[in-house]
Amino acid sequence: MTDILSSLAKPEAVAALLIALAVFGTIISVLLPYLQTDKLETRLKAVTEQREKLRKQSRAALDNPKGLRRTDDSAIGNISSRLNLAKALEDPNIVNNLARAGLRGPAPLAAFYFARMTLPFAGAVLVFLYIFFVNDHGFAPGLKYGSPLFGAAAGFYAPNIYVSNIAQKRQQSIMRAFPDALDMLLICVEAGMSIELGFSKVSQEVGSASAELAEEFGLTVAELSYLPERRQAYENLAKRTGNDGIKAVCMALGQAERYGTPLGDALRVMAKENRDMRMAQAEKKAAALPAQLTVPMILFFLPVLFLVVLGPAYIGFKASQAGDQASMPAIEQTDTNWG
Repeated sequence: MTDILSSLAKPEAVAALLIALAVFGTIISVLLPYLQTDKLETRLKAVTEQREKLRKQSRAALDNPKGLRRTDDSAIGNISSRLNLAKALEDPNIVNNLARAGLRGPAPLAAFYFARMTLPFAGAVLVFLYIFFVNDHGFAPGLKYGSPLFGAAAGFYAPNIYVSNIAQKRQQSIMRAFPDALDMLLICVEAGMSIELGFSKVSQEVGSASAELAEEFGLTVAELSYLPERRQAYENLAKRTGNDGIKAVCMALGQAERYGTPLGDALRVMAKENRDMRMAQAEKKAAALPAQLTVPMILFFLPVLFLVVLGPAYIGFKASQAGDQASMPAIEQTDTNWG
């Protein structure tokens, strides 16, 4: 082990490692455009599959309303159903949270409950092996024996944190393109299109800016076509996105459908409010920028500024001090000669 570490510490080995990393980075940079998949095409394919699923569910409900059941036939789904994890680890908000993260159907739900059951044991075992066999960091005995509980707690809450992070990123992508999409929807409605055709057209146009928003609009088109009440489609859109601005728009569309008010007027008002909301958020971020830059400026800018300002003065001081020391023997020699 010591020989390996000493060989890795040699300059030749370090140089070879850096060259290998540079070559690897170059290859990845060249091949990355070819490895990326078409995100918009994948989202639109998921929308088509969801539309077909809704059509099949509607037909099955008409034939046998009591026989329509949603199950997951995978190995994880079978384990979750046999252990009845949905009841043992019941979370009333997990379905809405998974929908906001873009994870729909019984398979993500079964995977979530399976991860919530297995990750606490895995976290406890990993922490136990690390503390007792790798490095205990000088912990007291009570802390050493209690550390697996922290690993189990981290494993238990890890699925929730993962889902919430995905949902947050998805909401940011949706809200980044939603005001522009709402403007396009207003143009489509005022041009004489129905709300279904408007959502369909906007989902095709907004896909390059936000594939998530295009997917949500595509699902709304499918639900407007197959659900018995159009208001339910708008409510589902609001639940899947979980944003206040989209909830207000869906409420306005539902009221317009219910009371027969013009959709163009409602969309015009909501589009203006969403533009103002986006501008307010931009101004809020701009106002908070000086306070956020204070710590980076202290850590990174001020030391460099001090070096630039005080560096030449320090170099001049050292040079003058060296000159004085060099002139001292000459002065002493002169004094000796006079004496």
